[in-house]
Amino acid sequence: MGPSVLPAWLQPRYRKNVYLFIYYLIQFCGHSWILANMTVRFFSFGKDSMADTFYAIGLVMRVCQSISLLELLHIYIGIESNQLFPRFLQLTERVIILFGVITSQEEVQEKCVVCVLFILWNLLDMVKYTYSMLSVIGTSYAVLTWLSQTLWMPIYPLCVLAEAFTIYQSLPYFESFGTNSTMLPFDLSTCFPYVLKLYLMMLFIGMYFTYSHLYTERKDILRVFSVKQKNV
Repeated sequence: MGPSVLPAWLQPRYRKNVYLFIYYLIQFCGHSWILANMTVRFFSFGKDSMADTFYAIGLVMRVCQSISLLELLHIYIGIESNQLFPRFLQLTERVIILFGVITSQEEVQEKCVVCVLFILWNLLDMVKYTYSMLSVIGTSYAVLTWLSQTLWMPIYPLCVLAEAFTIYQSLPYFESFGTNSTMLPFDLSTCFPYVLKLYLMMLFIGMYFTYSHLYTERKDILRVFSVKQKNV
């Protein structure tokens, strides 16, 4: 008797692709819902909708960003091909801004820059997860491939500027209320505003490394896609 062959659904590669497809689908649905919700609210209530954007979509936003931390595990165990450190920088950047700044300081949640930042984040993620979801099942479209590898070029720097402005607007509140400040022994204190000021400088350094990585990745992906198109 020849060697037994596992059914397709039991093969490791199939299970990996099913898992990644479900993961990307969940993220796509979450970010699409957020973007659609914000769009409908803006056309219904105008600028007034910006004041309570966080209250309307904040929970789903936090869930999506929390789930995205799984991508570090995906890269580490090898089921997703990407470099760990650049992805770590991108995720850390969002976690600090979303949880450390916006969620922890209620006065910041009403700022217009939070609404702008959420639009930019979700626009990038909606395109990114659509591309990733279709790539897992071997489907590719030239327009979507180009868009997913090009849209970040103007939007990512805008995201960093919006993040920096969010930190800048939050500093007076953190300094006044002492939110997230912790006292250490021996009369030493670590104040969160000083941490944010330091991070504000590091934010642009991290942007350089992330931008360089994404640009290199873009060239590689578009080159491979071009070769595949010629061979079809």
